[in-house]
Amino acid sequence: MQGKDKWAIFSISSIPLVMTLGNSMLIPVLPEIERALGISAFQVSMLITVYSVVAILCIPIAGYISDHVGRKKVIIPSLILAGIGGFIAGFAGWQMDSPYGMMIFGRVLQGVGAAGAMPIVLPLVGDMYTDQNDVSKGLGMIETANTLGKVLSPILGAALALIVWYIPLLSIPILCLISILALVFLVKVPPMSGKPVGFKQFIKTTKKIFKREGRWLYAVFIIGGILMLVIFGVLFYLSTMLEDEFQIEGVKKGIILAIPLAALCFASFATGKVIGQDKQKMKWYTVAGLGILTIAIFTVSFSKDIYLLLTCIFASGVGIGIALPCLDALVTEGIEMEQRGTISSLYSSMRFLGVALGPPIFAVLMKSSHFFMFFLNSLLCLVALLIVLLFIKPEDPIKPTWG
Repeated sequence: MQGKDKWAIFSISSIPLVMTLGNSMLIPVLPEIERALGISAFQVSMLITVYSVVAILCIPIAGYISDHVGRKKVIIPSLILAGIGGFIAGFAGWQMDSPYGMMIFGRVLQGVGAAGAMPIVLPLVGDMYTDQNDVSKGLGMIETANTLGKVLSPILGAALALIVWYIPLLSIPILCLISILALVFLVKVPPMSGKPVGFKQFIKTTKKIFKREGRWLYAVFIIGGILMLVIFGVLFYLSTMLEDEFQIEGVKKGIILAIPLAALCFASFATGKVIGQDKQKMKWYTVAGLGILTIAIFTVSFSKDIYLLLTCIFASGVGIGIALPCLDALVTEGIEMEQRGTISSLYSSMRFLGVALGPPIFAVLMKSSHFFMFFLNSLLCLVALLIVLLFIKPEDPIKPTWG
């Protein structure tokens, strides 16, 4: 990568960083919001879930539009909308006596904005580089930025909440503005190749892609969703447990929540640099990452000891950090530029589905035993591992859009 290319990647990386901060900053603040509004754990988890559900529904539409009008023309208005949604949610918490409904509305708008911003980053990186090694490095940096947002968010969210609990929401417009300025001035997007196809032709082409590449695409989609479900569910559980059982709050809690995410961040960065365009490496690195994750989640099911829990969650972060850049690269490099936005957006939808399901599922499972909650999740991770082994087979003859 040249110097200008690196600045462009840094600018693009600000998008997942900002979008992740806009969502994950709420994780350490959820117990405080629950107390301030007098709502249940399930209701407060909806502030995460509704954002993700709306994004799931809108992401494929944003991907389709970006394949036709261009990536920046979708990303910039989406960042503006995300900023407006964050402001509405924060302003409601600040000024209204019963702000929950308006906060949900603001999170809906924020989710629509996120749908047109973060998922479009993956195909944008694929569009900008012809060298597949540069694509893999770029995607590794994108996943690292995404994870860095998760690392910073519990610390930043907890620190801002020390002022007032709704300040993390009011900070979102400022973060979005920074990302918009970086994108406008530092990123030059190559022109779209070919003429836009009609919607009927788009549906026909998408069906052909899934008919030809469906085995590995469905596998990648499912695994991405499982990984997000596990990491966001575990963070929700850990945030609640640190306060309820260990009376650890504020920035100290944020730092503890950041430990597994820091492991995820560094693992993502390292993996993106070494996998290159080798799809065999991508498969077996994914297997290794899922293996680490499965063992760590299974181990923690036997004890609630805080040190064992943090060690295993740290290992989980490493495992997820190894797997995610490989999945990103498989999707981005395995699909032609004209359909890349659509397919990668569907993949992002599955990841958002995992984000949406994680907190409420763990909120329900927390009412059962500690063993059952983590044992069930370890089985889910094992299923993901088996899916990789059975359905992702880059050793098969290479097809037109695969490699």
